[in-house]
Amino acid sequence: MLTITNVRKTFNKGTVNEKKALDGINLHLKPGDFCTIIGGNGAGKSTMLNMIAGVYPIDSGKIEIDGVNISREPEYKRARYIGRVFQDPMRGTAAGMEIQENLALALRRGQKRGLGWGIKANEKDFYHDSLTRLGLGLQSRMSSKVGLLSGGQRQALTLLMATLEKPKLLLLDEHTAALDPKTAKKVLELTDEIVSEQRLTALMVTHNMKDAIQMGNRLIMMHEGRIIYDVAGAEKKKLQVEDLLRKFEEASGEEFANDRMMLAK
Repeated sequence: MLTITNVRKTFNKGTVNEKKALDGINLHLKPGDFCTIIGGNGAGKSTMLNMIAGVYPIDSGKIEIDGVNISREPEYKRARYIGRVFQDPMRGTAAGMEIQENLALALRRGQKRGLGWGIKANEKDFYHDSLTRLGLGLQSRMSSKVGLLSGGQRQALTLLMATLEKPKLLLLDEHTAALDPKTAKKVLELTDEIVSEQRLTALMVTHNMKDAIQMGNRLIMMHEGRIIYDVAGAEKKKLQVEDLLRKFEEASGEEFANDRMMLAK
């Protein structure tokens, strides 16, 4: 479903601030793969997701989704293939619009827009049922402005919006990092449920090593713009946090030193 071939990206090339963010990344995800991504600060995790989404152009290499080369397509054209949830709960929704209006926008992702009613009568039941599954009571507040919701409610809504029209690829960029532990647990449970039910292909960046081990069927570790460890299936299920720390030291030749990830073990 996703093939990344020798992708490279350097920011501020030729200046004192030059930073090699991706150094020949190669990655292949089969349909239905749920891959978690861990690594220290500056490892290239979020940069890789941004390259896939088209936020920045790649310097070289190729990115394909379901056999289609999207390497040079602009971000708005890639929207038809990709659903995305950001770390900041405020980024995935339009605060000044109603909950049902946000869902209507999500349902029309990648489609041509014209003049007409924003929400059709036959869609409201669908939105009601979709919100009910979140278990947050939002189905009774469909005409409420999204700006009135809590951060956790907005993130759960963003997750629903990203998957309302089944994407070929779901990108989750530390989407629970800004939430309190209880809310983060709820959003992770919803994530696992939605990805499993829809059999989505997903990439999830996380700073929590336990979550990285428990979620999905595959795990990759990044360091200095490269993938240094890739594990899947039964081997992944047997992993412990200590195993990941040891693997990092073996693959990178240095001790893992990321406070956020160490605290989240």
